[in-house]
Amino acid sequence: MCSRSTGARRPSEFATLAIFRDFCRCPMTALKYLQAYPAALQQQVHQLIEQDRLGEYLSQRYPDKHAVQSDKALYSYALELKQEYLRNAPAIDKVLFDNRLDLTHRALGLHTAISRVQGGKLKAKKEIRIASLFKEAAPQFLKMIVVHELAHFKESDHNKAFYKLCEHMLPGYHQLEFDLRVYLTWRDMQ
Repeated sequence: MCSRSTGARRPSEFATLAIFRDFCRCPMTALKYLQAYPAALQQQVHQLIEQDRLGEYLSQRYPDKHAVQSDKALYSYALELKQEYLRNAPAIDKVLFDNRLDLTHRALGLHTAISRVQGGKLKAKKEIRIASLFKEAAPQFLKMIVVHELAHFKESDHNKAFYKLCEHMLPGYHQLEFDLRVYLTWRDMQ
């Protein structure tokens, strides 16, 4: 993943690739949350890590913690966002922080539809579960995850329409997603 085979390269590209290959060999720089991003961005994060400034960068950019600490507050928060942007989407039956969701399961949030038969009718309950680690995160990161899960009510796949909806509900969504991945990288280093 460190080197790309895309035809002829200019001399300056060889130097950049050599730096990036050395960067990839360093065991500390696995940057697993940032693998899909360009080498230049990964290199900037790596420099912040080497200079021991990643935490400082994040705390300057996201100094606040949100006040949403209970499942009831999280439900109200998600419902407000849904009412503002997704009025015609199915109702949300449950929203909660889940201690079992973590990065080892590669899930920060889940949206589920649980179907049950009640009185001869099929009922589907829509649930959103957010990883408990977001209780301590910046409000922007919590909003990004909730917006992401709400967008799945309209678009089930991560396609262009999905990300367009996320960007509509939360302008700057892509930057927040990147910064969240940087935050997760920093969190793993603690």
